Amino acid sequence: MTIPQLVNEIQQKKSFLCVGLDTDVTKLPPHLKNMPDAVFEFNKAIIDATKNYCVSYKINTAFYESMGLKGWEAMEKTLHHIPATHFTIADAKRGDIGNTSAQYAKTFFETLPFDSVTVAPYMGEDSIRPFLEYENKTTIVLGLTSNKGAADFELQRTGEEFLYEKVLRTVSTWGTPDNLMFVVGATQASELANIRDIIPDHFLLVPGVGAQGGSLQEVAQYGKNERCGLLVNASRAVIFASSGEDFAEAAGIVAQGYQQEMSSYF
Repeated sequence: MTIPQLVNEIQQKKSFLCVGLDTDVTKLPPHLKNMPDAVFEFNKAIIDATKNYCVSYKINTAFYESMGLKGWEAMEKTLHHIPATHFTIADAKRGDIGNTSAQYAKTFFETLPFDSVTVAPYMGEDSIRPFLEYENKTTIVLGLTSNKGAADFELQRTGEEFLYEKVLRTVSTWGTPDNLMFVVGATQASELANIRDIIPDHFLLVPGVGAQGGSLQEVAQYGKNERCGLLVNASRAVIFASSGEDFAEAAGIVAQGYQQEMSSYF
C-alpha cells in the first residue's frame, strides 16, 4: 500500500489508528501460552477484532527477533494475515552504511513484503537512500521521539535550531511526502505545530498515545494536515486491554473507541 492509498483508507474509515503488534510472550493470555504458535494465534485474533477500526498495523520486530527462527516465522505469518487494505510497518529502526542498508531494505521490502520500515538517520543520506530507491514503499525516519533520551541528542541545539529540526528539514529533501514519513512522539505534542512548519505535507507516525499518556486531541489539533497526515499508534493499550479469554473482544472495543474519537476530528 502506498501513502496515497493510505489517505483513501483514512478518509473512508475516518480513522488514522495504527495498532502496534508489540507482542510480548510473557503477557499472552494464559489459555494461549501452551499453544505451539501462540504469538501468531494472539496476533491473528487481535487483527480480526481491530481491522474495521484501524488503517495500519505496526510490527515491532524486536519482539519477534528475540525468539529466533520461531519469532521470524510468527512475524511473517502475522504480516500475511494483515489485510491488503491496511498499511504495514516494520518497526525495525535500521540504518547503516549503504550496502548494509540495501540488505535491510531487501529484508523488509522483499523477503518480508512490508509497506514501510522505520529507519534511524544518524549515519546520513547514504544510509537511508537504499530504502528510498524502492518504488511504492515508504521510509519512516526517526524525527522527535518521546523517550527520556531524546534530550541527549534530538533536543540539543546545532546553531539556531534543534538537532531534530535539522534532521526533519534535511531528510525531507531526500524524498517526497509520498515516500517519506517521520516518527514524532505523542508526548511531544507541544512541538507538533513547529514540526508542521518544517514539514507541512509529510505523514507523521505518532507513538505514545494510550499507555504512554499522549493526548490524541492535541495530536490531531496540532498535527493534522490536508491529507490527515497522521498515523497514531497504540500498542499496549489495545492488544493487552484484557489478559483473559476475551482479549480480542477487549482490543476491538478499545480500537473502536479510538476510531470514534478520531472521526470527530474530520
